[in-house]
Amino acid sequence: MKIIDTHSHLNLKQFDEDRNPVMLRMNDADVGTICIGIDYFSSVFAIEVARGTTNIWACIGQHPTEWRRPWNDAVINKESFEKLTREERVVAIGECGLDYYREEERAHKIEQEKLFRAQIELAIKTDLPLMLHVRPSPETMDAYEDALRILRSYKAMHPSLTGTAHFFIGSTDIAKEFLDLDFYISFSGVITIFPEYEDLVRSIPIERILPETDAPYASPLNHRGQKNEPAFVMEVVKKIALLKGLSLEETEKQLLSNAKTLFRLD
Repeated sequence: MKIIDTHSHLNLKQFDEDRNPVMLRMNDADVGTICIGIDYFSSVFAIEVARGTTNIWACIGQHPTEWRRPWNDAVINKESFEKLTREERVVAIGECGLDYYREEERAHKIEQEKLFRAQIELAIKTDLPLMLHVRPSPETMDAYEDALRILRSYKAMHPSLTGTAHFFIGSTDIAKEFLDLDFYISFSGVITIFPEYEDLVRSIPIERILPETDAPYASPLNHRGQKNEPAFVMEVVKKIALLKGLSLEETEKQLLSNAKTLFRLD
């Protein structure tokens, strides 16, 4: 593999008609991927997608806006998620976190926090990294600030806790706070489209950056208007190389090493 797309959703219905061709194009591009669950059933399917492959892994968990179908308050479901962590291709917990973009009610945010804490505790128990989904209210950093507060409280008791802030759109100051917690920062195709992210990418040490697609969403500039797929992660890698002033080969090597280190991949 040249690179690992650290966040895609090959398990979602958008790929039901062309999952195999997408995976073949990914293989042809020498790209691997981590397939992300957003609830219990998509987590099970993420494992199925990864099973029998050498370049696909699974991340199991529940997206913050799925709190209306909580597993943290239902013992049987919580046990079911923990059982999934024993599957060979599972390398992380998530995507989990806080999403305030469309949530205005405080009660909803409280439910999200319960769900987030349950998954942090599962990550600690199973010694797996977290795949964070954090999306603040418009023109604020509120969800990032709350997520960092929660993570700090666990990190103080469990220093080995780590993970990555997926699809990062925060400030350089917020990024530094994640770095101080030994977390990585993951960038998607949006950095190829919006110049306001260029200084942010430059500010993050290359050793702590991960590339992703979030496929089928957020296609990079050269594929805008198309359904995103893991092979397109190379556009993100090229942009990171340009912004960091590194060769493509150097960038690929470092980003691949970063993913293997965080997710403990062979």
